[in-house]
Amino acid sequence: MTPGHPPARPGSAPAPEPTADQATKDAMSNATTVSPAHSASTASTLITNIAALVTNDPSLGDGSPLGLVHDAAVAIEGDRVVWTGDHSKAPATDNRVDAAGRAVIPGFVDSHSHLVFAGDRTQEFNARMSGRPYSAGGIRTTVAATRAASDGELDANVTRYLAEALRQGTTTFETKSGYGLTVEDEARALRIAAAHTDEVTYLGAHIVPPDWAEDPAGYVALVTGEMLDACAPHARWIDVFCEKGAFDGDQARAILTAGKARGLHPRIHANQLSYGPGVQLAVELDAASADHCTHLTDADVDALAHSRTVATLLPGAEFSTRAAWPDARRLLDAGATVALSTDCNPGSSFTSSVPFCVALAVRDMGMTPDEAVWSATAGGAAALRRTDVGRLTPGAYADLVLLDAPSHVHLAYRPGVPLVSGVWRRGQRVV
Repeated sequence: MTPGHPPARPGSAPAPEPTADQATKDAMSNATTVSPAHSASTASTLITNIAALVTNDPSLGDGSPLGLVHDAAVAIEGDRVVWTGDHSKAPATDNRVDAAGRAVIPGFVDSHSHLVFAGDRTQEFNARMSGRPYSAGGIRTTVAATRAASDGELDANVTRYLAEALRQGTTTFETKSGYGLTVEDEARALRIAAAHTDEVTYLGAHIVPPDWAEDPAGYVALVTGEMLDACAPHARWIDVFCEKGAFDGDQARAILTAGKARGLHPRIHANQLSYGPGVQLAVELDAASADHCTHLTDADVDALAHSRTVATLLPGAEFSTRAAWPDARRLLDAGATVALSTDCNPGSSFTSSVPFCVALAVRDMGMTPDEAVWSATAGGAAALRRTDVGRLTPGAYADLVLLDAPSHVHLAYRPGVPLVSGVWRRGQRVV
């Protein structure tokens, strides 16, 4: 069936039809398809006695963007939600799960990560946090380690970090290439990523690698030519690090335009380290998201607020580099759609914890707890142009998180506490 749209923040446009990752496809092939007319009384699982249910549907519950329903229940059939509402009105079912007065939220949607890598940059982080100079090569260090790793080693790393994220409530994720930077290594990174998710992003334009340092134009030609040819079959998205020291606006436009011509949709690392053209380019090209958005002019904020490009904020990066925090309050007040994601990578944000990012956003970026939870669920879905995840309403995938707390507010109220006590993904309890 075609799920309804998640609520959009003012000024944002509804997302187009969703895609599903491979696990979703496998589950759908074995599950009953739920139609709008299908009776919820045949639901296979009912989670009941929920103190507070976040649906992200403002037509439900308290009418807020979170669509908060108190004393609630959720009915699941196969891999889909088929009913939500007051637990006293819940349909009969053979399998009942008692939430025991705890909160339930949609599974987190992590729309920005870099999980296909090898190596470790502990010394770099330690030096940075200790105020000592450090001369290692940053991204280039990870590129060297990733090129040297076997396919099995890279796949094991991805599997490990995804399991880590799942235990913390992440049920949908995007991940990128970008640590190979050769035709062969970028293509294999995407093949490995595609074994775990459909939300795969080609990031050959992460940096200009050392072997092309004297010919950046030649590297752009490679990224838009032979490398793109090898990578496009394995990816849904194309990304570029548009920043001083990486790729300028003209280079970024050429790379993203070439990707669009091959059927890949743009996303952009934009305005992280300095003011620049990234956000404006994202809006011009209808990129699904402009990610980081730390240094924004009024014109950048206005452009985001009047487009469907999502501002994806990545507070783990600011935490790990002691950089200035993005001003989420400024974006939200202007009407921009905001997502929160981890940016999980070995150099600048080595965390897979969306709850940690929620707490940072509330503490240091001007977000309310409601806004942060929405941005980490429905906001992430909008950044992936998905309508089947990030919400708990009939027709959406049954991806949900049971918190060991009576309210979603505890994610920020009790930072660092492992509050996730249960996770369902595509209707199956996996944690």
